Amino acid sequence: MSAPTLDRPAAPDEAALQAHFDATIAADKRVEPRDWMPEGYRKGLIRQIAQHAHSEIIGMQPEGDWLLAAPSLRRKAILLAKVQDEAGHGMYLYSAAETLGADRADLTDKLIEGRHKYSSIFNYPTLTYADVGVIGWLVDGAAICNQVPLCRSSYGPYARAMIRVCKEESFHQRQGYELLMTMMRGTDEQRAMVQDAVDRWWWPSLMMFGPPDDDSPNSAQSMAWGIKRHSNDELRQRYVDMSVPQAEALGVTLPDPELRLDPSTGRYRFGQIDWDEFKRVISGNGPANAERIARRRAARDDNAWVIEAATAYAEKHAS
Repeated sequence: MSAPTLDRPAAPDEAALQAHFDATIAADKRVEPRDWMPEGYRKGLIRQIAQHAHSEIIGMQPEGDWLLAAPSLRRKAILLAKVQDEAGHGMYLYSAAETLGADRADLTDKLIEGRHKYSSIFNYPTLTYADVGVIGWLVDGAAICNQVPLCRSSYGPYARAMIRVCKEESFHQRQGYELLMTMMRGTDEQRAMVQDAVDRWWWPSLMMFGPPDDDSPNSAQSMAWGIKRHSNDELRQRYVDMSVPQAEALGVTLPDPELRLDPSTGRYRFGQIDWDEFKRVISGNGPANAERIARRRAARDDNAWVIEAATAYAEKHAS
């Protein structure tokens, strides 16, 4: 006589799971790692979170070049703390990607092999010390505009990671602005250095928000899923409106002859972005693309023995 079987509730079919997921998104609730999610949602999140993590790690390089050349012990300590923060941001974000089944080493390999992207802004060189301040003010300012809405992202681990990231980025922006204000109170040479840096970084900062909405293949779906909250062009406009008064207070001129306030909207109109340059940089042909990836590859290869040793140690003690 066969053993009796216990009645088990039938597993929900995919249509029911999809309906539950859709209801979660519609109610503006969080999706968590153990929840069912469409494969497109999972892949889209991995793509966005990995690109974000890569940007934080690659973004350590332009400012890291000035750690030894910073003009005082105080400035060295500030810059070192900031670079360390960026490393931490990358680790938070790689951890968030791992909750989706991604492998951190595989993500790094894809970055080095050119199969993953990172922010175009980090492919420009830091030519003077004023660039450090302008990165803090303009680049981290753009990051804040981009990232604060992500604290309400529909994916729980991503949203929670962004809370701390945004708090630290806000501090970075204030630090950069303070550095520039100090230089603007200095010599004519220092003021000219700041203006030169602003001239070089303004347009790449606008490109940080990604291509225009009508040329952004992933934005619409990402917004429909609640991963993103605002379109590229909307965030870019917010950034310009925020930056113009800050530039006036700082005493620098933003390099856009078409920049002007529209009295009918209360927002600033700005000139045409060179999207051909954006595409060149994203495609790997920017001023420092090769250098950035070469350094990232060297960091992976030169430190592989540390990972192997730590893994062997953990396995030995686990057994």
